[in-house]
Order: sequence, then C-alpha cells, then structure tokens
Amino acid sequence: MLLKDNIITFVKQELKKIEKVLSPDYPECLESQREDEDQRSSREALVKITLDFLRRMKQEELADRLQSRTCTRDVKWCHHELKSNLKNKFQCVFEGIAKAGNPTLLNQIYTELYITEGGTAEVKDEHEVRQIEAASRKPDSLEAIIRRHDIFKASPGRDEPIRTVLTKGVAGIGKTVLTQKYTLDWAEGKANQDIQFIFPFTFRELNVLKEEKFSLVELVHHFFTETKEAGICSFEDFQVVFIFDGLDECRLPLDFHKTTILTDPRKSTSVDVLLINLIRGKLLPSAHLWITTRPAAANQIPPESIDMVTDIRGFTDSQKEDSGLNLLEGQQTTSKKSETKKSAKTLFYQSAVNKALQSPNGHLDLFLRFLLGLSLQTNQTLLRGLLAETAKKDLDVFDQKKYFASEEAFLRLLPVVKASNKALAIQIQPAMY
Repeated sequence: MLLKDNIITFVKQELKKIEKVLSPDYPECLESQREDEDQRSSREALVKITLDFLRRMKQEELADRLQSRTCTRDVKWCHHELKSNLKNKFQCVFEGIAKAGNPTLLNQIYTELYITEGGTAEVKDEHEVRQIEAASRKPDSLEAIIRRHDIFKASPGRDEPIRTVLTKGVAGIGKTVLTQKYTLDWAEGKANQDIQFIFPFTFRELNVLKEEKFSLVELVHHFFTETKEAGICSFEDFQVVFIFDGLDECRLPLDFHKTTILTDPRKSTSVDVLLINLIRGKLLPSAHLWITTRPAAANQIPPESIDMVTDIRGFTDSQKEDSGLNLLEGQQTTSKKSETKKSAKTLFYQSAVNKALQSPNGHLDLFLRFLLGLSLQTNQTLLRGLLAETAKKDLDVFDQKKYFASEEAFLRLLPVVKASNKALAIQIQPAMY
C-alpha cells in the first residue's frame, strides 16, 4: 500500500535523525529545517512516541537527551526573538495620548506597588472610590506584601501549586503597568528565568477576534509570530505564563456553565471557549495564568477556577515619599499641594460627585475625573484666562436686566455691551446719596 510505504519511509528517515541526536558526539540540536506545519506536527508526534518508548524501556538518560536537543535551535531563536520584541514593546511608557506623548523608560519611573494576598473574586457593591478610601486607612503592617516576581509563589504553609492568579485593583491604580514591568523584567533577564515563554494579552485585543476561530496554538501564533516561524506547535513541555489584562473590558461571552470541555490545544474554536477552558485548566494545565481586573468584574470567573486572589492597594506611605509616578505631587511645592487638596474638596459640584460614587459599574468615573481635573490649581489658572477672553468675543444678546442696575455696574459692563450685537437695556436710576 502507498500509505504504508509512505509512513514506513517517513519513520525510517526520522529515526535516523533521532539516532544522530542521541549519539554523544552529536552537536546540540537537530538542524533547523524549513518545512510546513503538517511535517513539523508529524515530526513532533514521532519524537513524542520515541520519548514514550524510551521511558518505558527505563532509558531516562536517553529520553532527557532527546527532549533537550530536539528543536533546541529553533526554540532558542524563538526565545531570543520573543524577549527582544517584548522588551521593545514595554520598555517605554507614553505620557498623554498613547504614542503621541513623550516616551519615558518604564524602569526609571516604576515604583513597587502594594500587593496583598487575600479576598475573594466576588464583586463588591461599594464604589471603587470608597474602596480606595477604606484601603488607605488600613495600616501597612496588617498584611504581607507580595513581590511581583513572586506572584505565582505559594505562601508559607500552602502546599498546593498556584496556577491561576486573579489580581484586582481600581481603575488607574497600575494593574497594566504591573504586568508590563513583570514581562519586561523577564525579557531583560532580570527575573523568572525558569519561565521559557510569557505571552501577554489584553482583553481589548481579544475582543476584536470575537467572531473568529482559533486553536490555542493558532492564537499564540497570531499574536506572537516568532513561535510560528520557529515551528513551535506544542507548549506542553515548556514553562509558560499567559497574562490576560483587563477582564473588566472583556466583551466575550464567558459562560463557564454552558461551555463544552476542550482539551486539544490544536482544535479550533471561538476565543471565548479557548479562554474558558484555559482558565478552567482543561487546556494546557501546566501553564500559569495571571488575570487582572477592576473589582466590579471579578465575579465573571468562578472562584473554583482561581488559585489565588491578590489586591493592588496602591503605595505604602514610605513608597509614596520616594515615588516618581505621581507627577502632580512631584512638581508642586508643599504649599501648592495643600492648596490643591483644599480646592479639590471645595470646588466639584457635590451632587454630581455623589451620583458618580453611587454608580456601581464605574460608568460615571470619567466625569468624576473631569471634576477632579477642574480642581487642580494649574487647570483653574487656565480656566480663569479662558473666562477673561469671553468678553472679547461677539455675544448674540446681552440682557442688562439680569445685572444690578447701578451706574458703577453699567460703566463696568460697557465693554460687554460694545462687543454685543444687541443689548437689552433698562433705565438706570441715579444713586441716592
């Protein structure tokens, strides 16, 4: 049979290559070859079968040698390229509108965040601003701080390994920058070098693929093309970290109760099914997952799928003193700081602020930030200048009847009357002395 002949020929050719790899005087790895994905998959499958037989034969040393040398060159190239690209992506942050401001090195401005273990993935009814106030009142000594490098490290007395971490934090507290710094430290060789691949995703990116289908391998290939170019079609044998930033921005239907179980990382399906099975641990159970979210969206993931919940609490008092992140406090004198705080409390239209605080989903947060922006001394100066310019523009109608009818007031308003197209006047009564 033609099929039988083809299979036998392929197996014989690949076994010859494997024999060379297992010889003590062979170079570090198989020669890198350009082949299509089907050929690579077949070769990887045969290598796995060979590894299985070697271990059954108790030839552990040969199995380890084959596993370490097979495709090592391609993996090393991919490893280097991925680190280089992630370093270029995350080494700079942009102040102001994305990519339009002045780039600043992340390593120069980053200050360690106050991260604590504990809590649950359940949603809090309390508004995020109130949660900030409550967190700031807690003494630093009550809870141990988790270092970002140790996010998957089990605390003392805990035997179970940590696969999936959910990190909660209010809007703007630094969740995204935290994951970027974690990735950058790995890419620069500063931390977690036992991890072979870190794949950072954002839910904003994944939302765009809502109507498309991928396998887990294809999804990684789509965002991290180095893995496809290197011919890596399996991640089971690697230490991998997936980062999913911004669960609160997810627009995918994450239904953990109705989604079918998927265990094959090469089977295509919708992105939401991939995510659910990855989080469940059905897909690639050896991988680590780090998910960040605002507290209001934390309950989208069932608690049984989360191994540890952490909270970002901002900065400790000592960190605030040394922090270069708070540009407002860093640029103002002590007197201006107190003036700003005072104006922030007295300016903002309290009823509007109260409505924003009562919004459970944070939809009015942008308006609240707008009011807070108005309270800054620098913005108030600009507003006063803008108001001063108003009298210089043509007015449609100026109704003097709205103003106090005194000779002094009239004289002061003459420039406004002159700039108006039409003025409605009343008779001015002489002042009585």
